[in-house]
Amino acid sequence: MSGYIMDLRQLVGHRPLLQCGASVIVENDKGEVLLQRRADNHLLGYCGGSVELYEVVEDAARRELLEETGLCARELTMLGVFSGPELRYTYPNGDQVSTIDVVFVCKQYSGTLTPQWDEVEELRFFAPDALPRAMTSSNVPALRAYLAQKGLAW
Repeated sequence: MSGYIMDLRQLVGHRPLLQCGASVIVENDKGEVLLQRRADNHLLGYCGGSVELYEVVEDAARRELLEETGLCARELTMLGVFSGPELRYTYPNGDQVSTIDVVFVCKQYSGTLTPQWDEVEELRFFAPDALPRAMTSSNVPALRAYLAQKGLAW
């Protein structure tokens, strides 16, 4: 969680906060999608997190990808900006957010898959036509859009 969001939480408690997310859907050379099993809710999702105050969104996406997976994005392509009721999320600790998620796709990257020890339980690639259903709910709209670009429904 960003320092900015943590500071706000001290003031507002668990009440809903509007936050900007920067996320990355990683695709390997086989066309498979990288998903992480989150340590907080034990569900799968793509990589991403909150943009820090005054941080460039693309820089935040690169930072989150590196922190959570050990991968360094060489190229990011904008998938879209996702918001609205489907991106309402309550963390296991009770913190509520309404996220505006700027989602990128990354097909060119370097590094070795290394899960972030305190946030990620597992990193694994999945065929796009076989994505699991046990997914972090706020990731579903972007994943649907990603699959639709490939002519797939989910």
